[in-house]
Amino acid sequence: MAAKRNAVTTQVPEPPPEGTSLALDTRLSRHVESVIPKKRQEALKWYGWGYNDSQFYGQQGIICFKGDKYPLAGCELPNFTKWVRSKFDLHVDHTNAYPQLPPTYPAPVANAPFLNELRGCTKVEHSQEGVDRLVRCHGQTLHDIYSLWHNKFRRIPDLVVWPRCHDEVVQLVRLAHKHNVMLLPFGGGTSVSGAITCPQEEQRMICVLDTSQMNRLLWLNRENLTVCFESGVVGQDLERVLREQGLTVGHEPDSYEFSTLGGWVATRASGMKKNVYGNIEDLVVRVRMVTPAGTLERECSAPRVSCGPDFNHIILGSEGTLGVITEVVLKVRPLPPVQRYGSLVFPDFEQGVLFMREVARRRCQPASVRLMDNEQFLFGQALKPEKSWLASCLDAVKQRYVTVWKGIDLAHICAATLLFEGEQKDVQRQEAVIYEIAARYKGFPAGGQNGERGYLFTFVIAYIRDFALHQGIVAESFETSVPWDRCSLLCRCVKRRVVSECARHNISHYTISARVTQTYDAGACIYFYFGFRYLNIPNPVEVFEAIEHSAREEILACGGSLSHHHGVGKIRSHWYRNAVTETGSSLYTAAKQHLDPRNIFAAGNLLPPQEQLQLAEKLEKPPQLQAAATATAAAAALKAKL
Repeated sequence: MAAKRNAVTTQVPEPPPEGTSLALDTRLSRHVESVIPKKRQEALKWYGWGYNDSQFYGQQGIICFKGDKYPLAGCELPNFTKWVRSKFDLHVDHTNAYPQLPPTYPAPVANAPFLNELRGCTKVEHSQEGVDRLVRCHGQTLHDIYSLWHNKFRRIPDLVVWPRCHDEVVQLVRLAHKHNVMLLPFGGGTSVSGAITCPQEEQRMICVLDTSQMNRLLWLNRENLTVCFESGVVGQDLERVLREQGLTVGHEPDSYEFSTLGGWVATRASGMKKNVYGNIEDLVVRVRMVTPAGTLERECSAPRVSCGPDFNHIILGSEGTLGVITEVVLKVRPLPPVQRYGSLVFPDFEQGVLFMREVARRRCQPASVRLMDNEQFLFGQALKPEKSWLASCLDAVKQRYVTVWKGIDLAHICAATLLFEGEQKDVQRQEAVIYEIAARYKGFPAGGQNGERGYLFTFVIAYIRDFALHQGIVAESFETSVPWDRCSLLCRCVKRRVVSECARHNISHYTISARVTQTYDAGACIYFYFGFRYLNIPNPVEVFEAIEHSAREEILACGGSLSHHHGVGKIRSHWYRNAVTETGSSLYTAAKQHLDPRNIFAAGNLLPPQEQLQLAEKLEKPPQLQAAATATAAAAALKAKL
């Protein structure tokens, strides 16, 4: 678990004795014991984020956190309570009840021939229980969670299946294609783009293909430092198994505890330590995807090939619209012997961005370096548990040092968290370079403890969204990537646009903050956090989405991307055609038509809804009818012209 890291040195297991190491692609077929059971609701919340036993809650007017998996375990948070009160004019109401499972569920649509063949000709486990279907009808968007809380889903999946290997997925895809049943791949359920939200207008039987039972380590090659896992393995399970071998993939997205390998590939995910290990596209050597047209994969596992277009990249970012990812070959690295945290303080966000730019220019990034703006810095400080009298005095001295001797205004101060990994000498050298660059931009070290807290609190912050909704606040994050010369400008413009939109909707209690999370030669990733208290707003999620839509327009106008790592899903499909051009959109459609001719993977992602409908209608017609329809349309157009 994230909370159990060693902050200073990683204990690296000894490699197996000579002669027993797995020098070849040995088929281990080792089952991985997962933290997430087959019945997800036994361990995870059905109505929100994370473990059942972990959440923020109110007690006698004070916000507290329960659950022993995170640094805030069992803490009272009076400073956070004050921050919430000042920011949202909100007194915590502990009497509010969390939602209960609905008494009834939408009746499943049945495709009898499919069900008969599934039961008679395969050994695939399946369920039509209401709760199994409900917990797999959604991801983690604000819209998803709000709809769950208010029982607004008109349509949920009709069947859940749990294939156990690639061959069983092949069987399922063939059956679904034969009987025209829609398939919806489901991994960790952590999507924040609407990618796995059940299509509400789908008339066919919807079958959710849960990959959780496909989580074996298939083989490990120590000589090549490659490993093959099935796609359903959860991030923390994958890392735990590799760490036992003294290895790591190093891919840590914010959803690392619950998201799956297949989901990382399907969304082109990025992790907090990408500076050392790379993004998912840098880590993937080979991937298998089952489509109605057959299995798509590259035969060779060589480090690089020049054989025309790389079809791995057809699969990367496909978001469940082309097929089911079943197996992935990844690069691995030896566990770093030293892992050290650090932090920096800057007088303002602009100086911090200049620091980040220089670090990227010199290509001396540590494993992770993330810059928080002032709003997020103050939020992070508020999340600290109450301290003893002595610790409070020390904090007062530190604050005086910052404000008086360093001359920094607390209204503009910002901070960066650092994580260094590698050999002892390499880490020391990196630290010296990073702190030297920081000094040029008026930054100074603020200690390893603050850096560790900032890094690990990423996993805790995700729980705040549900507590906020419980208290009448809607909140969500959104991200982008942008060239360096527009980084600060984009942050200012997006914040200004959000402030303007809040005023237009008569919203007076809100927060908007930003952090720079990943750096590249040519630009950076920026993460925004936005939330507001919805007093007298009957449809708060609609208002939130309208404001977020305006913020995305501002992002695009400032040269930002449609998404850096969350993907397009349904909520950003409005902009997809412009993002990839008309030609790119047509190319994706052509791939869709070839790989999925009956549109059984009709998740509704990437293309906007009206184009999805047109594509579905086109795919449903046999080729001869398509040709006849085209000829009829052409004749009608000619007649109208004459």
